[in-house]
Order: sequence, then C-alpha cells, then structure tokens
Amino acid sequence: MNFELTEEQLAVQQAAREFAQTELLPGVIERDETQTFPLEQVKKMGELGFLGMMVDPKYNGGGMDTISYVLAMEEISKIDASASVCMSVNNSLVCWGIEKYGTEEQKEKYLKPLATGEKIGAFCLSEPEAGSDATSQQTTAEDRGDHYLLNGTKNWITNGNTASVYLVVAQTDREKGHKGINCLIVEKGMEGFVVGKKENKLGIRGSDTHSLMFTDVKVPKENRIGDDGFGFKFAMSTLNGGRIGIASQALGIASGAYELALAYSKERKAFGKPISQHQAIQFKLADMATEIEAARLLCFKAAHLKDQKKDFGKAGAMAKLFASKVAMDTTIEAVQIHGGYGYVKEYHVERLMRDAKITQIYEGTSEIQKIVISRELLK
Repeated sequence: MNFELTEEQLAVQQAAREFAQTELLPGVIERDETQTFPLEQVKKMGELGFLGMMVDPKYNGGGMDTISYVLAMEEISKIDASASVCMSVNNSLVCWGIEKYGTEEQKEKYLKPLATGEKIGAFCLSEPEAGSDATSQQTTAEDRGDHYLLNGTKNWITNGNTASVYLVVAQTDREKGHKGINCLIVEKGMEGFVVGKKENKLGIRGSDTHSLMFTDVKVPKENRIGDDGFGFKFAMSTLNGGRIGIASQALGIASGAYELALAYSKERKAFGKPISQHQAIQFKLADMATEIEAARLLCFKAAHLKDQKKDFGKAGAMAKLFASKVAMDTTIEAVQIHGGYGYVKEYHVERLMRDAKITQIYEGTSEIQKIVISRELLK
C-alpha cells in the first residue's frame, strides 16, 4: 500500500489547480448569479486534456489513471462545481461508456472529438417519473428494422444544451423489463429532438441543466451501444464510474470550503485574538480536515480498484455516500465560521454550500448508494 502520488499525478494536480485559480475563479460568482455556462473555460479544459483524461491516446485521450482524474476533479471543484460536473459527465459517463462498450466505428466517430472537448457529451437516464427507479423508463425506442424511433422526455440533463452527443436510455420491449432497455447515441440536430428550458437551480447554477424532448427521432441501428437489451446494464455499469467523479466533486467542494474557512479563521479577530485561536473554531477545523481526508482516501480506493480492473461498485458507492455528506457538513460549517460574511456571496462559501447539496442527489441519491452498498454486503 503506497500513499505517495507519482510525479505525473502531482503534475496533473498542479495543472488543474493552476487552471482553476487562473481561469475559473475570475467571474465564478457572476456566472453563478447569471446562470451562465462557463463555455470558454470548458473549451480550454478540453484543450488541456481534462475532458478525456482516461481515454486511450489512440482516441485522442490522455491515457491517465483514475487517481489522476480524482485529483483534477478535486481541484476544479474547489473553485467551480458547474465546470467540474461537465468534466465528470464527459469523462466518467460518456467517454468511458463509449470506450468500454462502443464499437470501433462509434469510437472513431464520437469518442475522438469527445476526448478533446471538440464535442461535449450528455448522459440521459432520468425522466419525470424515473429518477432513482431507472427501470421505469417511459422513453421508448421502437425497433423499425434499420433504425429506432425514439419518443419521450428526459429531465435534469447535465450539458443538456451544450452537448452535441447524447447517450439516451430508452425502453424497446416493455415485456422484458430491464432486459428490454437500450442505450442509443443521439446527435444534436436530429429531426424531432428538442432541448427544453434550462432549470433554475439552487446550486451549480452555471451548469447547463435542461429537459430533452424526443418526437419520432430516427436513430440509426449502428448508434445502439452493445447488443439488443444491453441498455440497463450499460447504464448501471457506467454510473458506477460516474460515482467516483461525483465523489471527487464533493471532495473538492468540501476541501475548497475548508481552505477558505481556515484562511478566514486566521484573519478574523474576536475577543482580542484570531478566531482560529478559540477552541470552538479549532474543533470545527479539526473535524472538517479529518472528514475530508477520510473522503479523499475513499475516493482513492475506488479509483485504485477501477484502475486495477477490480470490482469497484461498493467502493464507489461508499465514496460518493460519504464524500457528499462531508461536502454538505463542511460547507455548512464553513459558512458558520465566516459568520455574517459567510452569508455574503463575495466570500464564496455560501455558493459552495448550495453546490454541495446536489452531490447527495445526482448519480444516484444517498439512499440509492446505501441500497448498492447493502446489497454488496449481503451477497
């Protein structure tokens, strides 16, 4: 067991930290207020290789390990969770899913531009009546021989309007239940595909979250991922990796809030001395630092198992469950340490607190993570 990061991993961490500080920090408060997607910054993330970190270099990716990805996600998320969720979806769900299960033709056509950020991807599973219960797909993909006819609605889709490549999960044969579900690659601009309104959210307000509507969209058979009926298994397998991304995002939100609280506690004075010298604040900082380190180690373990091609489902669920709770708890305490200033936007921590909540909901709620974990324990 080696807890030392390699030189390459440290270099990735440093590059992500510098990018976050120089490119994402300026304007992050304004983007949150105006719900502006960080388009220029995301383009630069693609140019720097942050949108296809784990993709094989032969498909224009970085060929990096998952621990490097966790490190980069943490640094980006410290500053702008709206940018990091775009990075997580593109890496963990879309690129990984196509590289792992797609055909060579699909990889050449879609994976290569996705890995460089030339195109952005979206993962479309949730529906108005199918969030945690992913088996209840109402979106249908009717088999018409050489193509599918896609009809339905998807909700809360990250990168909903910015994406140009969409992985859409739909029901083909309802009698077969979850074995009658397929995943189709849908392109923006296909006739009958409409992007709905942007959601007005509590947090990650810069993130491009939309509903999608499909009306008789003709999707070529060659755009199906895997064999007929593989869609549900594809979605669950892909979400396992996605949980590492969101756990890393939660870790970054927590560590960003902690760093701000620590710095502020050394500057703010009360009763004649910095508040960091008061035991009440010291104990808060100690709890925050300990929980963040525990979350980081859970993320690293899940990432390591994934890199070793071992079963990482339980580890990923544990990392997301715990890191998302740490993000919520830490950001609340960071606001408390800042006192009245914590309630003011210019100090950043109130935004981090709002951003933290979603990490307990998307990529499977905390309750779903407990189901995943308990099933593994009771095998």
